[in-house]
Amino acid sequence: MPVQYTIRDNVAVITLDNPPVNGLGHSTRLGIVEGVERARDDANVAAVVIIGAGKAFSGGADITEFNTPKATQEPTLATVIKAVENSEKPVIAAIHAIAMGGGLELALGAHYRVAAPGAQIALPEVKLGLLPGAGGTQRLPRAVGLETALDMIVTGAPVKSEKLAHTALFDEMAEGDLLDAAVRFAARIAQTSGPHPKVRDRDIAHTDAERIIRSAREKIAQTATHFPAPHKCIDAIERGVNEGFERGLAFERECFLALVQTPESRALRHAFFAERAAGKIADVPSNTPARKIERIGVIGAGTMGGGIAMNFVNADLPVLLLDTTPDALDRGIATIRRNFEAQAKKGKLTHEQVEARMRLITPTLAYGDLAETDLIVEAVFEDIDVKERVFRQLDDIAKPGAILASNTSTLDLDRIAAFTKRPGDVVGMHFFSPANVMKLLEVVRGAKTEKDVLASVMQLAKKIRKTAVVAGVCDGFIGNRMIEQYLRQALFMLEEGALPAQIDRAIEQFGFAMGPFRMSDLAGNDIGWAIRKRRYREQPQMRYSQIADRLCEAGRFGQKTGAGWYDYADGSREAKPSRMVDDMIAAYSKERGIERRSIGDEEIVERLVYALVNEGAKILDEGIASKASDIDIVYLTGYGFPLWRGGPMFHADATGLQNVERAVRQYAGQPNGDAWQPAALLTRLAASNGRFNA
Repeated sequence: MPVQYTIRDNVAVITLDNPPVNGLGHSTRLGIVEGVERARDDANVAAVVIIGAGKAFSGGADITEFNTPKATQEPTLATVIKAVENSEKPVIAAIHAIAMGGGLELALGAHYRVAAPGAQIALPEVKLGLLPGAGGTQRLPRAVGLETALDMIVTGAPVKSEKLAHTALFDEMAEGDLLDAAVRFAARIAQTSGPHPKVRDRDIAHTDAERIIRSAREKIAQTATHFPAPHKCIDAIERGVNEGFERGLAFERECFLALVQTPESRALRHAFFAERAAGKIADVPSNTPARKIERIGVIGAGTMGGGIAMNFVNADLPVLLLDTTPDALDRGIATIRRNFEAQAKKGKLTHEQVEARMRLITPTLAYGDLAETDLIVEAVFEDIDVKERVFRQLDDIAKPGAILASNTSTLDLDRIAAFTKRPGDVVGMHFFSPANVMKLLEVVRGAKTEKDVLASVMQLAKKIRKTAVVAGVCDGFIGNRMIEQYLRQALFMLEEGALPAQIDRAIEQFGFAMGPFRMSDLAGNDIGWAIRKRRYREQPQMRYSQIADRLCEAGRFGQKTGAGWYDYADGSREAKPSRMVDDMIAAYSKERGIERRSIGDEEIVERLVYALVNEGAKILDEGIASKASDIDIVYLTGYGFPLWRGGPMFHADATGLQNVERAVRQYAGQPNGDAWQPAALLTRLAASNGRFNA
């Protein structure tokens, strides 16, 4: 049963027992109402305590009921809160660990609240493009004050319970066992005469509400440009301030119903579920035993290897960091220390935490030192011959059962695995740069990768706070295979008539964090050049514009050389259009006999985005990605695709696949049309009015 009812010292204890976070699904909501009514009818019960079992008071709505009839079936959360609030016997919410969303709204409906230290308190609905829909915008300001409530509701960020101890949200901070403290508090309160206080009856504490609300609007003016929910949150709070609780509550509900229908909320909810679905692998059961990973080796102390090592020590996992020369190793260790110290200067780490992390890193020049590690991640140069040398050595020294991971971004993992006598232990762990910052981890599953290896790496990804997506083996896996087509289109448009700044500006206005040319300058144009050289050999049938090669031949590798597609002043990351590059592009077009034309922003965006979609459809059809939502998560977390558009495949669904396929066929009939072979899956789904994310 998701709700347990017991009696303790004349106090009814209603225990939410719906793991993992006591989501407020229909049966839980029904159980709460039945428990309150049962306590009402029992003359021996003087008070009621609502508490959560296990790891939470309540994390809010039961996500398994989203988009199902049960989500709105009576009793709704509003009905539950009304039953709690109207109880003649005092109701005390005993809060530990997590009280978020509907869970916090339920607690706000209780007459009193007792909290354990360290509980995470939040109304995070804004992160799904919504606002609290069961009175949160009205009750929280009355409990914690206007300014604090605005910040909590508009950002959705959690706040530790002890930081709210001075507010009216909590009547007591519990010491020791929470249930014991709550029952004692309930027994004491039951001796007082009613009626018991309701948060809704409190005034909103403020000295200058108009100024505070105006300041909140100014704060989100830039950051929430594409998100309507934060603005509606402020509107609902303001309505409650100016017109009272009931009108504020009615307006909150009106806003909630409107936001549910917005494309932004649909996209954010898609991303929310997609991230959770990414961790599920169809043929790898959730109870698959994981291998022990307690000691980790990282090969390569450069930018990528150092960043990878930082992930592990941040999770208190010791790392042996190997490089081939003392100088490279010393530089790598120094860079890691600088990165940690930079975090300390920003107040994100203490000096003691910096030193503790550094002590977890052991530098070494000897492969033999890695013999007892449980996982070894290579982060060496992206060249198959270099990878072969590394993996043959690892095969000789690694202990049986050790996981051997490659950070390759494009190379054939099955070929790498074949350099060993243990291909089942080999997996791809493709981190994104900077590895200690970027959230995405592509987990590449080789033809012989064992299921327990996959389960172990996916579990580890959670520990190091990465969003892991499983990809099959192909050139570039999911993310880089798709970005290749995106970059090809960007280069083709250069030779046809566009310039780097226009292309970047158009796609950034669409919502990308960074356009293709600013991105290339940041990553290093020489990296793409090396990949193209390999592909010229391996895929001679794939045609590229060679403008980017000309750029690299001129030594313009991007920010690191002070010149790439853009010019950069000394020490500056500000990209300034380059006359030299513009002239080079025009000369290239003339040399190839291409008459340059004006290319509109709409065409730029379509060609870049639909290149991603078309290649994504091929990846999906080939089984490289197991579901369209995995592709969306790769692009939302690793490539700067706009969050409010939900990822390339979701965006295509929202646009209509018939419209997408029609555009792809149109571009196939134009110059450089050989890059536009419509994906078979796109054609099938367009013909059947289907969707990638069914």
